[in-house]
Amino acid sequence: MPTPPVATKTPQVDTLHGEIRQDDYSWLREKDNSDVLAYLRAENDYTDEVTKPATAFQEALYEEMLARIKEDDSSVPYRRGGHFYYSRTEKSKQYPIYCRKAGSLDAPEEITLDLNALAVGHPFFSLGASAVSDDGNLLAYTTDITGFREYTLYVKDLRTGRVLPRTFEKVSSVAWAADDTTIYYVTEDEAKRPYRLWCHRPGIMGSELIHEEPDALFRIGVERSRSRAYLFLATGSFTSSEWRYLPANDPAGVWQMLMPREKDHEYAVDHGNGGGGDRFYIRTNGGGRRNFRLVSAPVDDPRPERFTELVPHRDEVMLEDVEVFADHYVTHEREGGLIRLRITQLASGAEHHVEFPEPTYEVSPDHNREFITRMYRFRYQSLITPASVFDYDVHTRERTLLKQTEVLGGYNPARYRSERFWATADDGTRVPISLVCRTETPRDGTAPMLLTGYGAYGAPYPIMFSSNRLSLLDRGYTIAIAHIRGGGELGKRWHDAGRMMQKRNTFTDFIACAEHLKKEGYTTTGRLTIEGGSAGGLLIGAVLNLRPDLCRAAVMRVPFVDVINTMLDESLPLTVGEFEEWGNPKIRERYEYMKSYCPYTNQADRGYPAILDNTTLHDSQDMYREPAKNEAKKRALNAGAPATLFKMNLDAGHGGASGRYDYLREIAFDSAWVLGE
Repeated sequence: MPTPPVATKTPQVDTLHGEIRQDDYSWLREKDNSDVLAYLRAENDYTDEVTKPATAFQEALYEEMLARIKEDDSSVPYRRGGHFYYSRTEKSKQYPIYCRKAGSLDAPEEITLDLNALAVGHPFFSLGASAVSDDGNLLAYTTDITGFREYTLYVKDLRTGRVLPRTFEKVSSVAWAADDTTIYYVTEDEAKRPYRLWCHRPGIMGSELIHEEPDALFRIGVERSRSRAYLFLATGSFTSSEWRYLPANDPAGVWQMLMPREKDHEYAVDHGNGGGGDRFYIRTNGGGRRNFRLVSAPVDDPRPERFTELVPHRDEVMLEDVEVFADHYVTHEREGGLIRLRITQLASGAEHHVEFPEPTYEVSPDHNREFITRMYRFRYQSLITPASVFDYDVHTRERTLLKQTEVLGGYNPARYRSERFWATADDGTRVPISLVCRTETPRDGTAPMLLTGYGAYGAPYPIMFSSNRLSLLDRGYTIAIAHIRGGGELGKRWHDAGRMMQKRNTFTDFIACAEHLKKEGYTTTGRLTIEGGSAGGLLIGAVLNLRPDLCRAAVMRVPFVDVINTMLDESLPLTVGEFEEWGNPKIRERYEYMKSYCPYTNQADRGYPAILDNTTLHDSQDMYREPAKNEAKKRALNAGAPATLFKMNLDAGHGGASGRYDYLREIAFDSAWVLGE
């Protein structure tokens, strides 16, 4: 066995709440320090050496996964104005090509953006925001070439193919006004907080600052309504919202406030013309209605006194989203952890639900750019059913399958089964679990299992199909998802019960799910691998400290594990805004609670299972130094911890490699490690 690298201890001492804190690995935060880079490369070399015997297996898995993918493929075209837009991929090319056709799908193809050409010379490339002017002539788009999610805005004249010379840095969102020349965009501060709204007209050198958000808890974004009648400036923290609006045909006008921010009131706005006049449709959880209700108000007087309630608040149903069209609206409602769609006709108020057959699944909106339409396009998938795009006629209730992602090599969904059931947490709370395995997989404790979770930010864990997952399933694995508190599967209260001073529920829920799966014969401790990324990496780190005996192995991806030190550094991206998710450790009560679960703080000599810790050098959300410090400390406390591997992508950001083939190699590496442990 090769000798793992050892990080030098360079103690840094400070005092917080009268307590002396020592951090032996604080020096690893110095990204430009040659010693830091040398240490990270040494970790990569060690991981490569340890996993060298599995190189052929990794390559075989990569080829196996690649063989299931249709490399030359295209998306379902959608209409916006006078064009049909779509993207396509070509064999051996890493990135999609964005295209359109004028007036008809039989028209000649026009390439709007070829990301492969734009990515030349860059080890990482990502497309961010994009928006086409109403007349279809100008395309605004943003790109990131480092992985740090720091995007540059460009404007391309689609008539000539020329990219205009003026660019803008650190842009997070964009929207066109109705005059086809005025563009609004939002820029970030040094901590990557979107905080300034600008107005720019191509051909003019300068931009006008329209709005600046001074409160570091709040972030802003600009968007255009589907009706194209209004521009919206959305301002929000984790617990409060504030929206402004401007007629899109009056870019020189004054932005008007809809409702000023107030504590624990979140809302979102869309525009329509139901009821015989212009109205705003507002999804709001004001007044303690945590799971939101839907109201409308006349545009000329949208005060709360003029609200008309359309969908009431329900304790057991989360109103996740509302999409407004010319003669109907669609609400996305989550009940019992599952999404359903409700279609409501504006003229009559008649409504119906769109139901789905499987025990666990995911439904999300697809491209619905046209305001006047009777078709609603959505994407459906499950742990067994590949991503499928449907057009749904809101009048006849007929759904038409437009495209299902092809899985090459003879994939047969009948060979697999999905289940959904509940575990019981220590406090009696029922926690949902989703699961997929081969139909013949036994329930006698002999099957290996990969159990994953997230449990943060009120985000439900998506029930998505993955052809890459078949490489585990076809080798006997069961894959399960623990829908733990802190996520949004059961509404806002589910989120509330797993954040701030109740965060530990997230970790104990996950443990309860693991133990339930063992008790019911789905797996055993010696066959269980647990996995999580980002805030899910925090989950896994905390669980390993609480129960190092829970499993045989763990995978942590870009993990948020140095909670206290990160939340003390207000110069970092996300920190201040996330005081409402994790708490501010400068408040003693919050600090003491964080200290009880912070993975880095609670490292000890515990006999941890085998661990694969993946991260990236240019991650702007969960900095590379967190897992670097975490694994260095683990090694020091656990006699070198030879079963711990730390792998660093030196050319990527939070989501890993940007090219589809490079990303697939990362998945193959992880899968080979899981299957080999």
